[in-house]
Formats: sequence, structure tokens, C-alpha cells
Amino acid sequence: MAQDCTDAIPICNNTPINGGTNGFGSDDFYGATSSGCLEQTTTGAIESNSSWYRFRTAVAGQLGFNIGHNSNEDWDFALYRATDCNDLGEPIRCNFFDNSEGASFIGVGEDPTGDLDSVHFEDWVQVQAGEDYYLFINNFSNVNSGFSIQFTGDIWENHPNTALDCSIVSNLLGPPITACEGENIILDATTSGALGYEWYMDTGSGFQLITGQVSSVYSPQVSGQYRVVVSTPSGSEISDVQVGFNQVPVTSTLEDESVCYDFDMIFDLNAKNSEALGDMDPQSVMVSYHASQQDAVAGVDALDKDYMPIGGTETIFVRTTSLSNPDCYDASQSFILNSIETPVLTFDQQVVICESVGVLEIGETTPDPNYSYEWESGEQTPSILVSEEGEYTLTVSNESNGVVCETVRTVSVTISNLPAISSIDIEDMSVNNTVTINTETSGAYEFSMDGGEFQESNLFTAVAPGVHRVTMRDPHGCGEVQEDIVVVGFMPIFSPNGDVLNETWQIEGLSTLNSPIVTIFDRYGKLIKQMTEFDPGWDGSLNGKPLPSTDYWFKLSYIDEGGNRTYAKYLQSHFSLRR
Repeated sequence: MAQDCTDAIPICNNTPINGGTNGFGSDDFYGATSSGCLEQTTTGAIESNSSWYRFRTAVAGQLGFNIGHNSNEDWDFALYRATDCNDLGEPIRCNFFDNSEGASFIGVGEDPTGDLDSVHFEDWVQVQAGEDYYLFINNFSNVNSGFSIQFTGDIWENHPNTALDCSIVSNLLGPPITACEGENIILDATTSGALGYEWYMDTGSGFQLITGQVSSVYSPQVSGQYRVVVSTPSGSEISDVQVGFNQVPVTSTLEDESVCYDFDMIFDLNAKNSEALGDMDPQSVMVSYHASQQDAVAGVDALDKDYMPIGGTETIFVRTTSLSNPDCYDASQSFILNSIETPVLTFDQQVVICESVGVLEIGETTPDPNYSYEWESGEQTPSILVSEEGEYTLTVSNESNGVVCETVRTVSVTISNLPAISSIDIEDMSVNNTVTINTETSGAYEFSMDGGEFQESNLFTAVAPGVHRVTMRDPHGCGEVQEDIVVVGFMPIFSPNGDVLNETWQIEGLSTLNSPIVTIFDRYGKLIKQMTEFDPGWDGSLNGKPLPSTDYWFKLSYIDEGGNRTYAKYLQSHFSLRR
């Protein structure tokens, strides 16, 4: 295995497999302390158990690569765009991070394990056709078990057999070869005019003659370094090639799953990885899940590991892929994901019984015949009739394949009394007349005046003089009551004593009413005075004679909207005469 840049291994379409890089090799950086991100290692130089590769792009596009290795080893790399080892320049991609987190890959592009935040991967390279590159792979110490390389990027997706220029490989047997166990690989050393062929294999203890193999072609069965010696009239021609076979994963049988399902439920597909892997090493095999057998075979459109089921029964297809060679995979297994719907309840959790009705149906009024219903009180019906306040709890169950999915909902029931107005306080004779509606019952009510918006407060301010209609209602639709009130102003005390102050008593705001009449009585009900809006007021006398100081009562009537004479309610209908 070449360890110096000048002997860089030329590669084209097949992925090279390296069996190890023991031995420090020569320093190709002429004593430099760094090259890009690379720094000196335990050797005192940049190189330490290194390998060099070179390749030439044949098409333009996006290029990346994955360097796979044991997770307990520390590997680094640098990629140079150069045509001469003596003029490498600075690397265009470089990674020198240690491997304290136990990663299994470094490279350019995307980590094949799905780790989007890996510090061991650099950005994709945009290449043009005809560019030459040197790839330097370095082990920080002398503890290593080799590595694998897989090229990635859209140039490999769009041009799987022609992405790299194979004309740079002059080796008779071609570039290094990677394959899957059981795959038929043909090494072809056919040479015009050859007199004979000898094949050798090195699996770690030197090249050994393969007895009986004298044909121009040979099909290797195990990983190793292979050599052919071709005898020609002018001498012998020797050619070596590295062949690596990767184990084909065998996916274990996966158990079917039954889960409770709702519209935002997530099923963690990672939980099935250990079943799929069985005894396989999770650091050497990647598990992906697919919606169809075709996608699993092609290795495309993998499902998000945080998978949102579509509901019902669906088949999830499983693919296990060798991380050393993505062409080695198994897509033979699948499992059924049975998503059992968790009952979705539509009834309200807060309900009100109107006092006038006395009873209310609560619970599910449009039940699902596949569900079971049970109230905390023992009833096994979707809904029940209730007449008392309290909390009522319903459990709804959906069972399938031995899995029970439940939803529990508690209904809080309150009773709302009919609205009733006990009194209305009118504070008038001011710039800001106020009206307060007093209720006979407790509860949450709403109030409105003259058809305006309802409010929670029972106080109205800035009320103009005149007739007003106030409405009190139950917000749950349990009824409403209305009252017509009159807002006018009058003095509670007047003193007709000749001092020109408060000499007469009258009601302000009568002009806002239709044909108003004010009738004044003494405490015995005797009629004292009738006034209209045109009267100047009462002077405290009857038939020209002054009446004594005491309290007097009055009534106010007017013509309502229906043309009927009616008496104003809720007026403070008495006042005092003082002399």
C-alpha cells in the first residue's frame, strides 16, 4: 500500500477498501507543522499511518465522500485540488477533530448515520469535469484497523458509472474493487499474446499462489490483495488489485405494533432498530424505514424516525444497509403498524342547567358504536340525564388487538337561576346620572340598556333623562327580563319661605316624556296637585293655603310606546317640604 503522495492510488468508479495503514511513511509535507487544519501527530510530522489516493472528475456537480472506520479510532483527512504532489497548496476540505464522541464516519457532505450536526463532516465540494484531486487519509496514532471510502453526491446519483475518469488507472486489473458477499466479481487480466497466467492472493501474510488458477480471468471469493503474473514473449507483467467484500446485512423479524393514535401522535421508529439489527453491530449497519417495498429496495424516501402514523393499519418496510458499502443491504422485512384511534370527544366540559328546565343531557350525543362508555357513577351509556350540580366523569374506550385506548373527560355541571330584577337604583339630578340594576338571585348575568351591547357590570353611567329599557339575561340562554325606567331629576327638599331659593318643587326632564303627568299626594293619599311639563312647579299650597312641613308623595305617568298611560317604576317617589 502506497504511503506517499507520489504513489497515490488512482481510483475511479469503484470504492477503494483499505486494509490498514500501519507504518508512518515518509513526510510529504517537508517538515511543515500544518497543512490546512492538519497538525503534527505523535510522529512529530503531519503524516501518521497515512494513505494517499488520487482521482479525476469526469462530470460536473456535487461530490462528497464517507470514510468509515471503527468508532474507537481517530482518523483525519485533507482533500487537495492539485495535479502535482509537489504543489498541493492548501486543502479545499480538511478535518482534524478528535473522535472523543466515538463517531464511525468522517468526510465531506452528509454523515450517513443521519447526524446533521457532526463536526467530522465538511461541506459538499462543487466540482467541474477534468479536475484532479488528491485525498490524504491519516490515522492520528498507530492503532487502526483500516477504513472504507464511499463516494456520495449528485454526480454519483446521476452518473454512477462515469462520475470519475478511469483513464488515470493504468493498472491491468483496474482500480480497487468493493463488493457484497456472494457477488460475482471477475478479475480480467486478458493480455494479447500472453503465454500464461498465475494468480496470487494476500490476505495478510504475503502473496500465496492460488493453485490451479491459470486462466486469464479469476473470480475472488474473499477480501484481499490479488496479483496476476502474465507471462509474455518479452517477459512478465505484474498487476495488483485490492478486493473487499462487505457483509450483507440480514434483517431480523420485527414484531407488529399496535399503538393508541391521535392526530398529533408520534411513533419513534428508532425503537424498532434493535429488533431489526438482531446480533448485527449497530455501528456497522444503518436501519431505515420506508412506506413501500420499492422505496426500501432503492433506499430512497426514508420515513422520518419521529413518524406520524396515517391511522389504521399500515405496513412499514425495513432496510438494513452496510455503512461500509451502501450497495450491501437487506430489504426483506416489514412490520404492521396498527394505529388504534384514541377516542376524540366532542361534548362540552362546562354545562349549565337552566332552573326553568331542571334537567340536562350530558356526554356524547353522537356516539361511536365501536367505543365503550362508562360513567364514574356506573352508567354504561354515552350520555346521561342530570339535574344536580357537580362533576360527572366519563371514560371512553376503543379496544383492538388487545390494546385499549382511553379518553377521560369530566363534565362540570352548574345550575343557573332565572334572572330577576329586585330593584333599580337611579341616581339623577347630576351631570352623570347612574342606573344600578339589583338582582334577586346569585349568578353570572349580563345587562344591557336600550338594546346596546351586553355587559357584565350592573351599573350604567352617563344615562340621559328619559325612558330607558334595561335588560337582564342569563348568558347561558336560561332567560331574560326587561324593565322600562324613567330617569328624571327632582329635589328631595324644597322650602317655599320667600327667600327665592327652592321656592317650588318640580321634576326636571319631563320634556323627554310623552304627555307626562305628575300627581302629588299627602301621606293619607289625598290629591294635592297635578302638573304637566308646562307647569312651573308646586309652591307648597293647596287652594292658596300653605301646607305644613312634612313629606309628600308623587307619581309620574306618561304615554308609552304602545300608546298606553303607564306609571314610572323605581322612582324615589317622595320629597320633603320645609318652611
